[in-house]
Amino acid sequence: MAELVDYRVIEGVAEITMNRGPVNAINHQLAREVVDAYVRARHDDTARAVIITSGLPTVFSAGLDLKLALEFDGQALRGFIEVFYYEMHEALYRLGKPVIAAVNGHARAAGVTWAVSTDMIIAAEEAEMGYPEIDVGLLPAMHLVHLPLQAGRHRAAKLLFTGDIVPAAEMHRLGVVNEVCPRAEVMPRARELARRLAKKSPIAMKLLRDAFMRANDLDYRRSMESVVETMCQLKDSADSREMLRAFAEKRAARLEGR
Repeated sequence: MAELVDYRVIEGVAEITMNRGPVNAINHQLAREVVDAYVRARHDDTARAVIITSGLPTVFSAGLDLKLALEFDGQALRGFIEVFYYEMHEALYRLGKPVIAAVNGHARAAGVTWAVSTDMIIAAEEAEMGYPEIDVGLLPAMHLVHLPLQAGRHRAAKLLFTGDIVPAAEMHRLGVVNEVCPRAEVMPRARELARRLAKKSPIAMKLLRDAFMRANDLDYRRSMESVVETMCQLKDSADSREMLRAFAEKRAARLEGR
């Protein structure tokens, strides 16, 4: 039974809600429960559209749990990625129903992954999003694959290389987010859109989405495998370990360049 993720279906829409306080930091359990919820939605005939959101009032997800990041070596990181990236992508790829991310609060790093892996994103104007991995000795993994396609190469490079955190409105301007609205309106807007999609023919929607996924994700796995290999190499470096420790200890990192 899921402990960190709530699953319910209302008017043909499956709502998947993450509840791992205080910031929905991603650990093995949260990653597994979200993937399992996607698989459940795929096989749930009462659900014709899906929303993923956070049950926390001002945070969508802060990204990878810092405790795990400190413990992982490259091999352990690769094992986690098998669930968080590959299994999640497989579940979403085969879901056959449109998925909307209702980003009600701040999203960082792997927390942004939850959102950009979906089909559409509605975000709170109060929310901020970004990829700070470069400053803590990690790589932004799948965003190296997704973001250039969504925002363009040069704009993606600036976000990924600087680690800047930007307002949701900027992500909308870059083409990453579909719509920005006040936080109180995020779930109502997501539900309105999801219910509209749920009224479509389920067989037509499944075939349309399956074709869409095939047309747009042909090289995803190969691209991700290349990125993951580099990410795991970095995780085994002295600088990566030092930057994570420095971040946890709230001090400046002493970098060696190796």
